[in-house]
Amino acid sequence: MTESIKQPWGLSVYGAGTVKAEPEVARVKLAVDLLAPTPDEAFKKAGRAVAQLRETLRRHGIPDSVVSDSRLSLSSEYDGYNATRKFLGYRCQATYTVETPKLGELQQLIVDAVDAGANRIDEVVFDVRDKPAMRDQARRKAVAAARRKAEVYTEATGVSLGPVVHIEDVDPDTVGLRGHGAYGGGRGDADGDLAPGVVEVSASVLLGYSLGR
Repeated sequence: MTESIKQPWGLSVYGAGTVKAEPEVARVKLAVDLLAPTPDEAFKKAGRAVAQLRETLRRHGIPDSVVSDSRLSLSSEYDGYNATRKFLGYRCQATYTVETPKLGELQQLIVDAVDAGANRIDEVVFDVRDKPAMRDQARRKAVAAARRKAEVYTEATGVSLGPVVHIEDVDPDTVGLRGHGAYGGGRGDADGDLAPGVVEVSASVLLGYSLGR
């Protein structure tokens, strides 16, 4: 069976571009997460841990202005379900996101934060300061890739490439690429090193060209 194009109008091409850069900052999401038999004791223990954590971050040169605010939350903790569940105590939590440009000191920062009372590390992310500029560069590379592809098709078919008549931004995640702001994994040279990989930003575009003879 021969397939046909129902509404021929020109040339549609897809292009993708990726930009990589060395990370400039690290963001660490950590939490004080404590369990105590009474609400008062839970608040007191968590409050002391938060104060120690704040002081530790200041010693590492991280001002309060780059540490996200978090209020203490309290909830009842149980083990099991329904009639068989057992009351364990009151859980008090406070979560923070800390940003630092001192990537070489990041491993020691995390160790000291845990010693100070941050008993949960939820995430470590490496990033750059000007992500929009990287995204613009990735989009330009995507357009250039689509243009090269269009030129190959028109050269092979013996027609001339006309102006762009349609531009459609495409989410890279829908075509199997890494999304905007994806981060490379660690690549430490020694076991135990907490080392950044690279920051990757991807963009995709669908271009429509008119064709000449």
